[in-house]
Amino acid sequence: MTGLQGKRVLVTGGTTGIGRATVKLLADQGARVLTFGRHEAELQASLANAGLPAQAGLIADVADRNGLEVVFAALDERLGGIDALVACAALGADPLAEMEEDDWRYVVETNLVGYLACADRALRRMEAQGGGHLLFVGSISTEIKAPGESVYAATKGGVKAFAETLRKEVADRNIRVSVIEPGSVGSDMQPCSPEEQREAISRHEMLYAEEIAEAIVFALTRSERCDVLNLRIEPRLQKTA
Repeated sequence: MTGLQGKRVLVTGGTTGIGRATVKLLADQGARVLTFGRHEAELQASLANAGLPAQAGLIADVADRNGLEVVFAALDERLGGIDALVACAALGADPLAEMEEDDWRYVVETNLVGYLACADRALRRMEAQGGGHLLFVGSISTEIKAPGESVYAATKGGVKAFAETLRKEVADRNIRVSVIEPGSVGSDMQPCSPEEQREAISRHEMLYAEEIAEAIVFALTRSERCDVLNLRIEPRLQKTA
């Protein structure tokens, strides 16, 4: 097990849900965290929740190339490098036939292209410094293929295939690659109300976002010889359709 004290970690989508819970847990573990999201109020709430200063966050859209350039420039300036990327930024989606093309294209840009773009920028820095860890938050949707999740499952399936292949490309450069695949989790992405989410959690049909954050920290704190490639975590009574 390796500690996170002083580790430089970039968390994408760290303003809500799993990302927000991860930012707090990483900060509690002594990591130096930088995060970003699209909305100022949610960003400030996440930073306050984690006890982090304003310079630990910024407003940016993972689907926007120029926005990512700003994020990684801030990363270089504020943290001086990156030891781990935790890619959480993602959007839910309706079935393909119920979405306008601009809308489903934006989901793909956020959930898949955004992951690749962040990984690309992080890899350049990790290679230069001699190693690092790329961790992607996927989904069990790639396995259960539930009706209504065609667009979302496509993006998460792409993330899984990308990560499993990328791992073979960078393992000899002292770079680890992990995918955490959550089942149903209480978050802003859920179509049900907060009260309905609390009831589902009480019935063991849904998890707290903090439980996924714990899985993320588990993967990040394994020894350098250990690569947690896929870790599936779901509620005991997860519905699969």
